[in-house]
Amino acid sequence: MTGHVYLVGAGPGAADLLTLRAARLLEQADLIVYDALVGAEILDLAPHAKKLNVGKRGGQVSMDQALINRLLVTSAAKHRIVVRLKGGDPMLFGRAYEEIQACQKAGISLSIVPGISAVFGAASELGISLTQRGLSRSVTFVTPSVARGGRATSDWAKAAAAADTAVLYMGAGDAVAVRDTLLAHGLNANCPVALAQDVSRPDSVQVFGCLQDMPDLREGLGEGPILVLLGDVFAQRDVAYVSAPLQRHQTK
Repeated sequence: MTGHVYLVGAGPGAADLLTLRAARLLEQADLIVYDALVGAEILDLAPHAKKLNVGKRGGQVSMDQALINRLLVTSAAKHRIVVRLKGGDPMLFGRAYEEIQACQKAGISLSIVPGISAVFGAASELGISLTQRGLSRSVTFVTPSVARGGRATSDWAKAAAAADTAVLYMGAGDAVAVRDTLLAHGLNANCPVALAQDVSRPDSVQVFGCLQDMPDLREGLGEGPILVLLGDVFAQRDVAYVSAPLQRHQTK
């Protein structure tokens, strides 16, 4: 038997932010290969599937990407529907290219289901548009994180400094080094910054400040996934909106 592999975006964290297509695939899946940031609330939508955690977290022991690629190929020989469940959107900092290549080389059919990236969940929770007329006409997504064996460069900082609004994925781990690199590439020490942790989850936290104080802002947060957002748009936060709890209305 040759099954079908689906690369599915799990969104920023909340189960009710999954797409309908993603939710239906979880119900039908025989095997789910999921990332560390996928919560139990989402996995509960797949009560009949076998589940394998292959998640990566910075500084912790995790499965090598080559093994994950091989697992998808071998699993498709045993299961009809294999869901590779990734946090956010699989096509943004999700190593999707490598998994797509592995399946294609092995002759495994594959489909991709997009998801809401964490940055859009963060912007919604903050009540701040990433683009604003007269203030921000460009947005860049970058990551200072380098894969094991990869070559560290500062090109990400050059891109972040050139944009009106910059979003750093996996950028809070070494806040001092990230801040200093951005300052060295011309960003103002007073550039507004927002850190958003556990986006879209009940215990989400957002803190505001300036680039110079980014390490102190990071120090006050926990161990959950953190996005770093930079730009003048974050100087205009609406405190009333930020403090308002998310209302989730249930339909009968």
